[in-house]
Amino acid sequence: MRPKFQKYNQQQNWLFPPSIEELIPKDHPVRIVNGVIEQLDLKLLTEVYAREGRPSFHPKMMLKVMVYAYMDNIYSSRKIEKAMRENINFMWLSGNQVADHNTVSRFRSNKLKDVFKDIFKQVVLLLAEEGLVSLKEVYTDGTKIESVAGRYTFVWGNAIKTRKNKMVEQLEQLWNYAQAIADGEGDLEPDPTPPSFKELSPEKVEKTVRQIEKKIRSNPKASAKAKAKLRYIQKNFSSNLKKYEKQEELLGDRNSCSKTDPDATFMRMKDDHMNNGQLKPGYNVQISTENQIILHYTIHQKANDIHTLKPHMDSFEHLYELTPEVLTADAGYGSEENNDYLEEKGIETYVKYNTFDKAQGLSKKGKDKRKGFHRDDLYYNEDQDFYICPMGQSMDKITEFTSRTKSGYKQRNSVYQAKHCQGCPLRSLCFKGIGNRQVQRNHNLELHKKKVCQKLLSDIGEKYRKKRAVDVEPVFGHIKYNRNFTRFTHRGLGKVEMEFGLHALANNLKKMSA
Repeated sequence: MRPKFQKYNQQQNWLFPPSIEELIPKDHPVRIVNGVIEQLDLKLLTEVYAREGRPSFHPKMMLKVMVYAYMDNIYSSRKIEKAMRENINFMWLSGNQVADHNTVSRFRSNKLKDVFKDIFKQVVLLLAEEGLVSLKEVYTDGTKIESVAGRYTFVWGNAIKTRKNKMVEQLEQLWNYAQAIADGEGDLEPDPTPPSFKELSPEKVEKTVRQIEKKIRSNPKASAKAKAKLRYIQKNFSSNLKKYEKQEELLGDRNSCSKTDPDATFMRMKDDHMNNGQLKPGYNVQISTENQIILHYTIHQKANDIHTLKPHMDSFEHLYELTPEVLTADAGYGSEENNDYLEEKGIETYVKYNTFDKAQGLSKKGKDKRKGFHRDDLYYNEDQDFYICPMGQSMDKITEFTSRTKSGYKQRNSVYQAKHCQGCPLRSLCFKGIGNRQVQRNHNLELHKKKVCQKLLSDIGEKYRKKRAVDVEPVFGHIKYNRNFTRFTHRGLGKVEMEFGLHALANNLKKMSA
């Protein structure tokens, strides 16, 4: 018997051609995108458009197409244009309109850049109305994502300081040489007040070089080497200083940036296993989630998470006009400054400090050879304010001092000193310094550690700690690996924030349609 096949005829005519609406299943994610964006107030987006000239594609249609493209892992403007021509879901969203790739790119880069945060906020509030999030309990974490900038187009702040110091040294040497050969040459008297080279500027360099040239050019004692050095300084120093000033302006308070994306900072990418954490230009992305839905996101130029929590939560409060009731984060955010800030805001804090796991015996690192002799192992008498050393002698407070962190936060420290360490049989195990042993204590930080430890070890604290690992961390894993977003495609802090915002909104709508 012959195999049976269904009838196949490409020239078959339709009596009633089907509409695109009929071809899309009722539970398809594209309908979620359409329904959510139809509920948004896009007044801020429409105001971005010019009132003169040729009519533009409707911003609502463009937004639907853009968001659904990111949900479908399509990020290229050319591929989005292709999908609008060929993909039935895009054709339904756009009403069979096709925007070319330049229009798609301009809409994403220019139109959305300044208003997307408001669109994202409206979607989160819709999710809150549906009961999917409460905005009360948030889990915060960060990751570093590489910039589109060239990996070897770096500018280092320390290298600029080193080069400027060398310039100062060469100028001083040439100045001293010019004064030495001018001494005793009649009208070529050495200058009584040499210029200060502590703060170099192109104008100061040019003025100093003119003074040096006056003495070297007209003095037969001047060596050919000194004249060659002078020519080199005249040719390079002033232009180099102008270049360094522009680079320092781009750096701000950072130590590095990229020439092709000045907003990007060189960070060690931990996910780059092949290169053992190579330094690459990138951004530190911070998110706060609830039930794996991104409530808020911010982009930072500092690699250390400890400096990002305060601006991240300030931005959260500014966006939603409220602060969460509970915040849970890992040890990368544990600091005295952050704990003071969260306490001031009235946020219940479940943030580890950096030695929490070690103190609870949860760390996988090797045994501490100084167990029993470390400062944290010494007995502290809180009522009378003194330590007890391993030999049992009192360590009294001898002084207090104030220090500042990189962010400018003031810390108050107390110093305690033992009295008779000379000849102590435990000295080699206790410490290896000269004189009597000293320990420092930050009382405010220790108080925060005590409070946090009690919270984290409670039943509710253990619940938050466990949930953090399955709430915020999988979101980054999904975006970076399942959605293949490991590198930004735009340059500049504003455009980078908008680009990640599209991924965040796509993540939320994916969760909504799951």
